[in-house]
Amino acid sequence: MSTGYKIAESNGLYYLTFQIVGWVDIFTRQKYRDIVIESFKYCQQNKGLNLYAYVIMSNHIHIMAQSETGDLSGIIRDFKNYTSKKFLEVIFEIGESRSDWMKLVFEYHGKYKTKQTNQIWTHENHAEQIFSQKFIEQKIDYIHNNPVRAGLVVNPEDYLYSSARNYSGLDNIIEVLKADFLWKTV
Repeated sequence: MSTGYKIAESNGLYYLTFQIVGWVDIFTRQKYRDIVIESFKYCQQNKGLNLYAYVIMSNHIHIMAQSETGDLSGIIRDFKNYTSKKFLEVIFEIGESRSDWMKLVFEYHGKYKTKQTNQIWTHENHAEQIFSQKFIEQKIDYIHNNPVRAGLVVNPEDYLYSSARNYSGLDNIIEVLKADFLWKTV
């Protein structure tokens, strides 16, 4: 069993990556991004999630976070469980033009599970504990520049589903706790 990239320090600050199985581009639709944002807000208000940075890409999410309660693993588990259920509700009940294909992918990844028939998120969170100011700045820069590297925007703060807007002092869709450094595209 692997010991790397695990949440070992329950009160630690972590850089995390959540990805969709099969790299399905689920977050190209606003309704799925909004489910993620609402779930983050719930976790902030009710579960003690301290969110310092985030970006929602087409098939994965990067965050820098910490738990006030010392249960970051539990918060992530609950976040993934809730969002999976909401995503499946949209796919199966509300309607999704790619639903047949998405059902095949999620059923394929869930077929080896004993208590579920679909799997949305990979099990890995690629958790990296943050130990230094330099590492904080490096990871926040990586998070914020992800949409730029993907060719979605010219400047990081132009991407709505990123905390780059918070760090730039622009209107944003979710509050974050800002790390102690100034950041804005010049």
